[in-house]
Formats: sequence, C-alpha cells, structure tokens
Amino acid sequence: MSTPPPLPTPAASAPAATLDENQLMAERRAKLAAIRRAGVAFPNDFRPTHKAADLHHRHAQVAGEELEAQGVKVAVAGRLMLKRVMGRACFGTLQDGSGRIQLYVTLDNVGAEQLDDFKHWDLGDILACEGTLFRTKTGELSVKASRVRLLTKSLRPLPDKFHGMADLEQKVRQRYVDLMTDEAARARFVARSKTVASIRNFMVEHGFLEVETPMLHPSPGGANARPFVTHHNALDQDMFLRIAPELYLKRLLVGGFERVFEINRSFRNEGISVRHNPEFTMMEFYAAYWSYHELMDFTESLLRHAARMATGSASLSYDGRAVDLDKPFARLSVRDALVAHAGLTPAQADDAAELHARLKQLGEEPPAHWKLAELQFGLFEAVVESKLWQPTFIVDYPVEVSPLARASDANPAVTERFELFVTGREMANGFSELNDAEDQAARFAAQAANKEAGDEEAMYYDADFVRALEYGMPPAGGCGVGIDRLVMLLTDSPSIRDVILFPALRREG
Repeated sequence: MSTPPPLPTPAASAPAATLDENQLMAERRAKLAAIRRAGVAFPNDFRPTHKAADLHHRHAQVAGEELEAQGVKVAVAGRLMLKRVMGRACFGTLQDGSGRIQLYVTLDNVGAEQLDDFKHWDLGDILACEGTLFRTKTGELSVKASRVRLLTKSLRPLPDKFHGMADLEQKVRQRYVDLMTDEAARARFVARSKTVASIRNFMVEHGFLEVETPMLHPSPGGANARPFVTHHNALDQDMFLRIAPELYLKRLLVGGFERVFEINRSFRNEGISVRHNPEFTMMEFYAAYWSYHELMDFTESLLRHAARMATGSASLSYDGRAVDLDKPFARLSVRDALVAHAGLTPAQADDAAELHARLKQLGEEPPAHWKLAELQFGLFEAVVESKLWQPTFIVDYPVEVSPLARASDANPAVTERFELFVTGREMANGFSELNDAEDQAARFAAQAANKEAGDEEAMYYDADFVRALEYGMPPAGGCGVGIDRLVMLLTDSPSIRDVILFPALRREG
C-alpha cells in the first residue's frame, strides 16, 4: 500500500462545535483531495459479512475469555459515529443498518499507517473493518481491528452528538441526517415497514388479490377532495393524480375478481396539518357478498393484527393515554354518538331546529338545504369526533355525504357506511357498496351540480364507472384504511410528518 500525502490536521485549539461549518467542510474536502491523489477515493470492493445487531445477539452470553478462545473473525462496515484517540490505540463506534458496534484500533494490530489514517478520519465517514471479536474490560462486545479502510468520505459534519438535530423542520427536510443520528426515528420507520408487511400478509392470507390501479386518472373519483391536475402531452388532455383507487377497484369486482386490495399512494390538493399530507398512503380493499357489518369485523381484526406484528401488543399508549385494540371496538350511529358524547337527549338529537341552533352557537352556518341526517352529521363532526379516543365505529351516515355508499333499506336517508375513529382521528372509512347503476348515475349528477355551484370537493360524473355498473356488480363492501395515521398510532407520533419519510414541504429559499 503506497503512503498517501500527509493529511491536514484538524484545528485543535477550538472545540468542533464552535468551528464554522464551512471551515469544517473545507478541511474535509482537503482530506478528500489528498485521498484522491493517493488512489481510489470511493472504493466499492468491500463486502461486509456481519451486522452489528446479529453479533450482539449471537454473542450476548459469551464471556470474554471464551470469546477470545473462539477467535471469531468478522467483517463489518458502517458510519463512524464516535471516536476516541489515545496515542497508540483508538476506539470508534460503527453504525450499520442494524445497530452499533465498537471498534478497537491499535498500532500493534493495524500498523502505523492505518492507525494514523483512522485518527484523521471524521465522524460521519463510512468505514470497513475486519478483525476479531473480544470484550473490553468493561464487558462491551467489540471488534479488535486487523484492517480498517475508508469507503466513503463525509464532507458535512454530523449534528452535535449530544443534542442531534434540534430543528424539527430540518429533521424532516434532511431525513437522511435524522435517520443517521436518531435511533427513535429509525425505529418509527422500521415499525412502518412491519405494519405494511403485516397488512399485506393478512390480506393475502384471507383470500384477497393484490392489484395495481392507475395513479393518473382521466376523471378524479372515489372521494370528495380537490385533485392535483396535470396535462398529458401525447393524449393532449388534462389528467388527475388519483384521490382514491376506489372506482377502479370496483371495476375489478365487475370483472369477476371477488376480493381485491391495493396499498396505494393517493394525492389531494388540500391543506397540510399534523394529520394531513398532500401525498399519503391508504390500503383499500373490496369483497363481493360482504356488507358493512363484515367489513367492520374484518377491519377490527386487521388493525389488531397489524398492531401486534409491528409493536408486539394491541394494548398501546398514545400521547400518555391508553388505547386498547384488544377489546371489541364500540359501534354507534351518528345520532347515538351525539347522545353519548355531545350531551343531547334522544329527542334533541332528532330535532332539526335544535341541531341547527347548536351549530350556529359553535359559529357554523349550516346550509339551508340540510335535512336532519346532515345536521346530525355536521354537529357530530364539530363536537364528537375529537372525543372518540378508544376505537369506535360510527355508522349510518347521510346519503348526501356518502355518494358511493348503499342506502339503508330500513332508513333511506342514511347509508350503510362506517368510519373508524381512534384517538379522535378517522382511521378507516368503509361501506356497503352502491351497485345500482341508475342510483349511482343520479348521485353523480347531484355531485356534478354541486361542483357547478362552487363545491370544489364535489365528485365528477364518471360515465365509464356508471357503464361498468350497468354490466352488473355483485353486492359488495369496501374499506379504506389510512396507513400513515395507523403508523402514527402504533409509534406514538404526534404528527403525520413523523411517519412519512419525505413529507411535502415548502421549497427552501
């Protein structure tokens, strides 16, 4: 190995935290320039054979003397997170995708050249290390290095090791640094991955076929929401990013697939908040010959299963309060929820004038055309939603706010629809599907009229979907589950930005 030119020595007179970041980057670039002159600066010929977490797990109970006798050879790679220099020896902490392990680099084992290189490497650099496992005097499992190499030179300094990234927006904007330095952030996204995997497995095990439907729609549908609009040059027509996959999934029911699901990205051109992101993940599923009763039973089992797979338990804590997914979920109609949580008597809950007056007291002006069911729903949204902490299915929504749901045979003013609320947030929305082509056409027409009147969230008229229903769709039920909000619950995260790797942000500058 040829001896590289002398590496610049970092300024020793001032603590690193007080140095200007530009100065630190200049020093690191000078080091990289010296490495380039000496040979390959970014090699890709090292293959680690071990992971930190596996090493800790396998050798957790092995005493130091026994470990030395075994002479376990390892090869690890990762980011240098901590370093202590002590003359003829150095300690370093290497972080790979599974966890951390300590390195012990000495003059006797690696020689003067590699030891000097190690002393000049910076926190954040990505290293390779080959060596033998041993335990330090304090009992910490470590790698006694026989060879160390620099694989990637880090040009930017890491955040302060004791405080990490303090700016919450920077943690989101520079998620790569957040993941690098915050173990809790990494754990959240591991939990998210486990959640999605557990949902996918649960659906397949219950006979559902995973499908993919378009993200570019000629007409937005499946939800009351404002779409993102784009233009397809070759077709010379406007297209819409999907707000929901519902209408395509139901076309598949028409085509003969009786159980389908899609874990999908949807887009809504609306506000950003702790529970809303313009791009979000849902899981929607549809089953022929199910009603909203079977959907509620299945959704309850699904969420309980996901919680256990992602966290090990269905008894959770969110914002310091218990949330129990083990117990049967409560089920209330919109009307009964007003009685249970808004302080109304049954008679008041059925009095349109009373509901109208209460909404006005809250500073909301109900539209003149609202009937009893809509007034009940309006007051429910204003007063009750936030109080539903434990899992609760709310059923019997007005037809006017449920344009794709089947009307109740017992009460045509409401639909066979539910929403699931947990910690005061909607977690799922499902209903017995409307499969009457003529009824669906009439409801689309009413939505189109609302849009003409200025309602930007009203649905478009989808003539092809009506045509599909005219061929005949079996009676069915369908449900959408908000993956982001579910992960918020399972990881005790206060904001949706905490569980989306790269959420929408205003452009810098």
